[in-house]
Amino acid sequence: MSNFIFASPLEQFEIVALIPLTLFGLNFSLTNSTLFMFIAFLISSLWISLSLHKNSLVPNRWQLLKESIYEITSGIVQDNLGSKGQFYFPFIFTLHLFLLFCNLIGMIPYSFTVTSHISFTFGLALSIFIGINIIGLQTHGIKFFALFLPRGVPLLIVPLLITIEFLSYIVKVFTLSIRLFANMTSGHTLLKIIAGFAWTMLSAGGLLAVFHLIPLGLLIALIGLELAIAGLQAYVFTLLTCIYLNDVLDLH
Repeated sequence: MSNFIFASPLEQFEIVALIPLTLFGLNFSLTNSTLFMFIAFLISSLWISLSLHKNSLVPNRWQLLKESIYEITSGIVQDNLGSKGQFYFPFIFTLHLFLLFCNLIGMIPYSFTVTSHISFTFGLALSIFIGINIIGLQTHGIKFFALFLPRGVPLLIVPLLITIEFLSYIVKVFTLSIRLFANMTSGHTLLKIIAGFAWTMLSAGGLLAVFHLIPLGLLIALIGLELAIAGLQAYVFTLLTCIYLNDVLDLH
């Protein structure tokens, strides 16, 4: 009987130190997560450079793709922030592009999905949340805290309402980070399980080797779905960032 070694579906999310480095008791090791973040940055920069190379009135394929993503991001900013959002557009576009490439690179076999780790998504969401609050304080000063107290509220329920509003405001950090992390992790785990199942059936031989085409076909369909989810989750993260930014600028 043949012996099969089954790798855990979660093994693909393991962070590995490629170049161990410790200074003053702090870990500065180069990990696979850091490497693929850097790769995502390089590829996105190269893609922008290619799209700007020999621009013409009739766009080439690179230019057309870049303009499509540019217009999608511009639409997000315009719909949620209006004209005041143009100042923040470079950051929003960079965020959208970086997350998109991180998600898509993770679809390549034997690569690493940076956005599948809660430490990355939470750190990114927390950084954005802190920055948004700084913008709110700079824009409105002390009036910024009116965000937690709507007008016309009876004095009796003010403490309760402030507590509820503050907690719901803080929860935004967790919802923003967990949504991206959970979708990428669950999707990649399912792909790994289906791929392992198909390979096991093929390796078993006989009649099972014929029926491995069923999970293989399902795997191909799920890959297409996961590619769509990769783009959608980058879009949703960017959209929610714009919505949260608009909340502190207009004090809804």
